[in-house]
Amino acid sequence: QVQLVESGGGSAQAGGSLRLSCAVSGLTDRRYCMAWFRQAPGKEREGVASISKQPGSPYLTYYADSVKGRFTISQDNAKNTLYLQMNSLKAEDTAMYYCAAVRGYYGYCLRLGALNAWGQGTQVTVSS
Repeated sequence: QVQLVESGGGSAQAGGSLRLSCAVSGLTDRRYCMAWFRQAPGKEREGVASISKQPGSPYLTYYADSVKGRFTISQDNAKNTLYLQMNSLKAEDTAMYYCAAVRGYYGYCLRLGALNAWGQGTQVTVSS
C-alpha cells in the first residue's frame, strides 16, 4: 500500500519561495506517476504538477499553466521523496497542497480520477 506524507508548507511573502516534500513508501512499481494537487477554500482540487517514469523511458513532467516557469517537480529516489519547488509565489497559490500517486501508470496523471493514493496535505499561505 502506497503511503504519502507531505511536509514543508507554511507562510511566505509574495515573490518568495517554498519547497514541499512528500515522503513516499510502498511505491515499489517501476512504472508510476506522482503528482501535486492543491485545493483553495471554496474551490475544486486542481492538478499542479506531475512526474511519471517507466523503465527505458524518460521522465515525463507536466505543469498547470498557472505554475509553469515558477514551480518545479522533482524526486530523489534514494530518499523516496517527491518535491515541489515553488518560486515567485503569488497570493493565489494559497491552498492546501496534496501529494498523490498511482502505480503501474506512465503518462499524464494530472486528473483527479487518475490517482489512487493521497497524502493528508500541507498548507501553503502566501501573503501579498
